[in-house]
Amino acid sequence: MYAKSGDTNAAQIVFDRIAVKNTSSWNSLISLHMQTGQVDLALAQFKQMNEHDIVSWNSMITGYNQHGFDVLALNMFSKMLKESSLEPDRYTLASALSACANLGELKVGKQIHAHIIRNEFDTSGAVGNSLICMYSRCGGLDIARRILEKNRDSSLNIIAFTSLLDGYIKLGDISPARKIFDSLKDHDVVVWTAMIVGYVQNGLNDQAMELFRLMVKEGPDPNNYTLAAMLSVCSSMASLNHGKQIHSAAIKAGEALSVSVSNALITMYAKAGNISCARRVFDLTHLNRDTVSWTSMILALAQHGLGTEAIQLFENMLALGMKPDHITYVGVLTACTHVGLVAQGRSYYKMMKEIHGIEPTSSHCACMIDLFGRAGLLEEAQDFIENMPIKPDVIAWGSLLASCRVHKKVELAKVAAERLLLIDPENSGAYSALANVYSACGKWEEAAKIRKSMKDRQVKKEQGFSWIQIKNAVHVFGVEDGLHPQRDAIYKTMGKIWIDIKKMGFIPDTESVLHDLDYEVKEQILRHHSEKLAIAFGLINTPENTTLRIMKNLRVCNDCHSAIKFISNLVGREIIVRDATRFHHFKGGFCSCRDYW
Repeated sequence: MYAKSGDTNAAQIVFDRIAVKNTSSWNSLISLHMQTGQVDLALAQFKQMNEHDIVSWNSMITGYNQHGFDVLALNMFSKMLKESSLEPDRYTLASALSACANLGELKVGKQIHAHIIRNEFDTSGAVGNSLICMYSRCGGLDIARRILEKNRDSSLNIIAFTSLLDGYIKLGDISPARKIFDSLKDHDVVVWTAMIVGYVQNGLNDQAMELFRLMVKEGPDPNNYTLAAMLSVCSSMASLNHGKQIHSAAIKAGEALSVSVSNALITMYAKAGNISCARRVFDLTHLNRDTVSWTSMILALAQHGLGTEAIQLFENMLALGMKPDHITYVGVLTACTHVGLVAQGRSYYKMMKEIHGIEPTSSHCACMIDLFGRAGLLEEAQDFIENMPIKPDVIAWGSLLASCRVHKKVELAKVAAERLLLIDPENSGAYSALANVYSACGKWEEAAKIRKSMKDRQVKKEQGFSWIQIKNAVHVFGVEDGLHPQRDAIYKTMGKIWIDIKKMGFIPDTESVLHDLDYEVKEQILRHHSEKLAIAFGLINTPENTTLRIMKNLRVCNDCHSAIKFISNLVGREIIVRDATRFHHFKGGFCSCRDYW
């Protein structure tokens, strides 16, 4: 009675007063000590026993398994088979198989399965569940599925189905996972979440969204894991409308302030271009922030060019005794990069190693190279690469090459491109960047040779495109795009805007066209860059004063950056553009990056 009530002291006193202790008394105390995590004490009492029954062995094996001592659980199971004449029962086998599952011990698991078959042991219930879990987690999915089919009408629990589901999902084999999901009569929130997360992990965002809608309509209320997974979908799609809907669902479910959901909300709003909402979520979670919360907000501010705010937040984090991790430092160094704080970047890089003991990764090194390169300190960037604590990779040389293009450093660009191509001979970015450096310096013949080399080697250049989401539909545009149904209206609108902003003082930056063409042709190409077409489309199809959010897969060019500043002033709207590296907030003729990007 005392043991089952969890009163260790009272149980021990009564036990000590028993003159002749039987096996049942010992078992009760061993089980109690295992339940309270006193594993060593349970083992000592097990060794004091003169005789062990199946309950004694099960108390030890199950206790070890439940407390994560899976090797000891299997050792105890082996000892039982060797030293006693007792046959394992369903509790013994279930615990031993659970230990195999946790350790990834497929070989031992198969030996236990063979023992089950030889002794014609019933595989329904706990044993069947444990077998399915063991095979699912140890790479024997086909066997697990056969056991499931054989015992489908028995008392298999939801954990067995979920384990098999997870096994297929980890392999990226979604079709059988969905069949198992659909075959279940009752779905709890864990199963729904497992299937949704499976779609997310395999990049099937549309299917994840569709299943989530079905869950909201027919299933249980989503929990914080479900909501965090769906917010991850919205982040990858940069879909603000969907993200707001998930946020609403989180509020209704009472999960909006949970750590996992609030962290996911910060990232979602930041990636969708709404930094003010991201900050509002962060401020509301002041009572339950973890390192990920601080890091998410620091990264968000850095991506939006709010470097000073990001650094201040980092200092607040340190003042509160929060320990930053390696990702936090990526955010801090990125913040320094986007606003040109070279001295502070150097200081934080040194602090990362000397105070917090974080060894630099390729991401930290790329930030430092980018920091020096953007500031025009190309020799320091090159010295940093040559003295990096790790071997320079594609990202390191690519960062230097990008800076060479901005500052028109041809010779250093050659070196960076050569080193990059030694690592990745098929890297189209290296060829394109080097050709663009030559073009920017007016070396048309050299640029033409690089482009011919790309063609000869069949290296394909990444095409630039931009997209905008309106009414849950995504509209994608390329340069000189003539495929959109509203093409004529878009081109007409852009033509009028072009005339108006030139009257306001805009001068097309024809150097942004990296080909040797006539001025008029260059200007026409510039007018029809993908982000400008997306903006024209957005102006046609949204009410006045609506903020336009444009996404772009490459770095925004100088001409588009200048033109969008004028357009924002002309139309009286905020235009947010996310390019390959950061967000630009254009409003009233100014950009949040202050022309440093």
